[in-house]
Amino acid sequence: MIFRQLFDSVSSTYTYLIASRSGGEALLIDPVFEKTDRYIKLMQELDLKLVKVIDTHVHADHITAMGALRDVTNCVTVMGKESPTDVVSMRVSDDEKVSIEGIDLRAMYTPGHTDDSYSFRMDDRVFTGDTLLIRGTGRTDFQNGDAGRQYDSIFKKLLTLPDNMLVYPAHDYKGDHVTTIAEERAHNPRLQVSSRDEYIDLMNNLNLPNPKMMDVAVPENMKMGITLERQREYPCIEAHDLAANRPDDIILVDLRDDSERIKHGQIPHSLHMPYPQLGTHLSSLAQFDAKSIVFYCAAGERSAMAIAQAADKDIQSVAHIPGGFNAWKSIGGAIETLSS
Repeated sequence: MIFRQLFDSVSSTYTYLIASRSGGEALLIDPVFEKTDRYIKLMQELDLKLVKVIDTHVHADHITAMGALRDVTNCVTVMGKESPTDVVSMRVSDDEKVSIEGIDLRAMYTPGHTDDSYSFRMDDRVFTGDTLLIRGTGRTDFQNGDAGRQYDSIFKKLLTLPDNMLVYPAHDYKGDHVTTIAEERAHNPRLQVSSRDEYIDLMNNLNLPNPKMMDVAVPENMKMGITLERQREYPCIEAHDLAANRPDDIILVDLRDDSERIKHGQIPHSLHMPYPQLGTHLSSLAQFDAKSIVFYCAAGERSAMAIAQAADKDIQSVAHIPGGFNAWKSIGGAIETLSS
């Protein structure tokens, strides 16, 4: 496995690069906008293809590189379903998998620092965002933070993981790089409390100044998606129009991951071409040269990018559904359930 821990000294943010092998698919966790070029260069040096970018929550101390990386690499943006960000390619819920070639991460909903905070677990390590830090925990006094919920996230979820589980946080301000569940249980001063109420009292009396970037970073990070207005700049067919009259010559192509399709279902009679592997499938669409190809995903972001990729391959008669499967579901379109 390829694993890199990258650091932004301005915001003291750790970004994590993970891939199963050289030449394969990769993902980034919590990237920083100012480091975008560095990430892209590292991908090139390691011969990796960036396919997914995860933010553990809406950050208040830096602007995320999610949107910039999506625009350059056509990667999938991933956040928890509670995130207030306007458009995210893939939203996950508690215990849902985020997968790339050879790597699975399990989402853990760990609110408290913010109400959209997630951790992501592998077999031997967990990426805790701002929920559990090295000898500390994330503050809970803004973005709908809640010290009681954070106590539950830490004591009822994270601290139940194996003692030797490696803990990689989104920040460190002292120069530490990694810890373990056992170390934090034993030595983290904020965890040496006798009750939930004691933890709440501790966190509610920190009296910390707001992050310097908060007023800029939070609004920027909530508006980094490909909005419906931008999605409609690409050839499209609205969900309500497709539901009212689906022409016989339309081929629907579902770009979502297997986990999303199994959880939410699909539009009946859809082909499945997972977006990260779309490049290898595009040539097969040539067999449908007499038909119109209509892409859809969860929220319209991946399908908009698929339109651009198809155009680069000179594939004609392609469109997509703005708002994706979410729009289809909102207008009461027929849904076909899938078995696992």
